Amino acid sequence: MAVLKVIEILSSSKESWEDATRNAVKEASKSVKNIRSVYVKEHSCVVDNGNLTHFRVNVKITFEVH
Repeated sequence: MAVLKVIEILSSSKESWEDATRNAVKEASKSVKNIRSVYVKEHSCVVDNGNLTHFRVNVKITFEVH
């Protein structure tokens, strides 16, 4: 039986929500091993003068604990 843990991370990108999600996983993988999945909980954007300037995500990352 595997023991799994879930952490919640906020991340952003100037490019897209997908890129923000990749950034979250990349940063988490620096200190967390055995990442199994990522669940995008929320999306949001920053608007400046009518333009989308930052894409933000709130993700849950699941990893196995040994």
